[in-house]
Amino acid sequence: MIGFTEAFTRCPLIAILRGIEPEACEAIGAVLVDAGFSIIEVPLNSPRPLASIAALASRLGDRALIGAGTVLSAAGVDQVIAAGGRLIVMPHGDRAVIDAAVRHHIPVVPGVATPTEAFAAIGAGAAGLKLFPAESLPPTVVKSLRAVIPPEILLLPVGGISLDNLSAYWHAGAGGFGLGSALYRPGDAAETVQVRAAAFVTRVAELRAAAPASRA
Repeated sequence: MIGFTEAFTRCPLIAILRGIEPEACEAIGAVLVDAGFSIIEVPLNSPRPLASIAALASRLGDRALIGAGTVLSAAGVDQVIAAGGRLIVMPHGDRAVIDAAVRHHIPVVPGVATPTEAFAAIGAGAAGLKLFPAESLPPTVVKSLRAVIPPEILLLPVGGISLDNLSAYWHAGAGGFGLGSALYRPGDAAETVQVRAAAFVTRVAELRAAAPASRA
């Protein structure tokens, strides 16, 4: 089973499949993993999200880290784990949710927007920080946060990330990205997602190849 650090080392991109139906998730998940993705998130406000998580974990759990996003309660953490999910992503920093994930030894990525929120999440046991919404946190903010956040803590902009702005965030110090509608929209064909996924994986590979050894 792939772990959090290994998954990000392979490919620092989280595929956010918001709105996906369980019947579509295996085909979409397969093209994502084949393209190079190692992390797939199904937000809990999607249709029957636990069924999608269970299907993805069963088929792809040996090749990718499968988890849930928009986890809003400790009970949600328990449900995700029971379905086979091994990653908790949050839009906020609710300590009860973080504690539930830590108690189960499951990596948790809370949503933060300020240094105060960031350090509170780190102190609670966050494996990484979701900088959300990225539309209101430009690369200059990421650069400032990177200057004070411990280097081993990943900063992951989410919300509005595209091929056009990914490079600017990367150079500011982002350690990875959550990709939503730029990668997948409900109803998209697997072939469409495959093309988008390949473009993002290629772009990240280019950025890594040009980066100092410490960033690659």
